[in-house]
Amino acid sequence: MKIKEIDHYSDAVLAALNDLLAQLSSSPRHLTREHLLDFINADATHLLMAEEDGQYLGCLTLVVFRVPSGTRARVEDLVVQDNSRGHGIGKALVGRAIQLAQARGAEAIELTSHPSREAANRFYDKLGFEIRETNVYRCQIL
Repeated sequence: MKIKEIDHYSDAVLAALNDLLAQLSSSPRHLTREHLLDFINADATHLLMAEEDGQYLGCLTLVVFRVPSGTRARVEDLVVQDNSRGHGIGKALVGRAIQLAQARGAEAIELTSHPSREAANRFYDKLGFEIRETNVYRCQIL
């Protein structure tokens, strides 16, 4: 298995992302060619995909950005194909994200996970992520 940072458009990547995102959310956004191009060309986002034998088995988005208090990194949209879970794919994706974040000057990586996603929360705990005592606020604007 290889972890690739996707830096160019391909129909295979687009199809795999749409399939993976459907496993992550009950109402996933359907990505188009234009969405994917905008995303992979953005400086702050890094799309990582796990590939084996020509098949994409998982993905993770790393967002690295600077604010006055330092460089921040976040993991978003981590998902592994249902039939490929438990084989180290998620761990490999997170490991590569940590390397990229460190190389870009981030001191830590944050992520959010709904409490009902028990397996995901156990997974993050095993990887060394700790729950922070904070409130997450959201304001829907669209």
